[in-house]
Amino acid sequence: MTAANMKQSTHPGAWVSQHTLLGLLAAIASIVILAWLTQVNTTLAIFWLFGLGYGFVVQRSRFCFTSAFRDLFLLRDGRLMKGVLLGLAIASLGFALIMYKAVPDPTQGIAGNVYPTGWHTLLGGLLFGTGMVVAGGCASGTLYRMGEGYVAQWVALIGMLVGSFLLALSWEWWWPAVVSQQPKVWFPRVMGWGGALSITLLILLALYLLVIWWETRAGGVTVRREAPPPAETFGQRLRAGWNSLFVHAWPALVGGASLGVLNILEYLYKKPWGITTAVSRWSGWIAYVLGYPAQNLLYFGDKPAGKQLLSHIPWQSGGSLLNWGLIFGAFVAALLAGEFKIRFAPGRRYVQSFIGGIAMGYGARLAMGCNIGGFFSAIPSLALNGWVFGLGLFGGAWLGVQIIRRLP
Repeated sequence: MTAANMKQSTHPGAWVSQHTLLGLLAAIASIVILAWLTQVNTTLAIFWLFGLGYGFVVQRSRFCFTSAFRDLFLLRDGRLMKGVLLGLAIASLGFALIMYKAVPDPTQGIAGNVYPTGWHTLLGGLLFGTGMVVAGGCASGTLYRMGEGYVAQWVALIGMLVGSFLLALSWEWWWPAVVSQQPKVWFPRVMGWGGALSITLLILLALYLLVIWWETRAGGVTVRREAPPPAETFGQRLRAGWNSLFVHAWPALVGGASLGVLNILEYLYKKPWGITTAVSRWSGWIAYVLGYPAQNLLYFGDKPAGKQLLSHIPWQSGGSLLNWGLIFGAFVAALLAGEFKIRFAPGRRYVQSFIGGIAMGYGARLAMGCNIGGFFSAIPSLALNGWVFGLGLFGGAWLGVQIIRRLP
């Protein structure tokens, strides 16, 4: 049943629609799963809860990094990009406090998502940026659209699994010849805590102003919304509050700020937000179950930079629970808003999603992070790799837009 059908099935005058009831049932199911996980493993339960939160926020605010970059080029619409920049600024402040507490003297250690930075980081960003536009969703966007019922995004995830495994096969060359030779550049170690945080926030502010200037050149983006009738009764006020939270789309700035806060809380609990490390392990486990000795690959091995495949069983992994929670959280949010619908696409769209997914999977693991772990969590970590990956993301998104413009 589609959302449209569900809305039509609402009886006139009924306070609770059918899609709302289904959404509430799904929400109850997510709580039952949470309660069960707390009995099994509290850590898994907490990651499931974080996933639900991320999924709800990205679905309600339509927060997709692909749209943020693509809309700048195609529509000169910077609303989502401004949300991304605000989320990065908020996360930078929170991450700085957490990292300072962990490593007061930055010469004595490194905290956060700081990875070897070199031309492979830029290449990974280019591949990922191109792939996400072609596939129609970044890593987080792919997962939340899966929860909304987009079948093509399930195909994009399969492509990401294939791309991740192809990278794992070629890691035997990448790691010793390129990646391991590159430095980890952490700004607090170069310019101190105050300098690192200040320069990061100033750059984010400059980019925010640049986006406003870019929009202004195009005449600006005007959003016209019909003003709702004034709420007079208690029931009307209650319904207006419900609609603001669960039905009407959230502004991108609210979405970005919420994701920044969630990312801080997750780091406070365990680690910064990431998606594709778990996805790459899924690819290794699929190969392992099919009889391929993936655990012997350098990428999945136990040595440094290896992903320790056999000690990270998917259903016992916090990263997996977070990703599954994100999909389910988006599913709940889409049901409550009446936006869930199984959406099939023309045949060529699946090919496009699959190829784009391969580029995303390969690029993300080459750069050691996707739009979340390698960008949305790396820049707040005050690490150079986040900016280099972001530059590649920008170039790749532009390239992806040129490709989809030429597709029939």
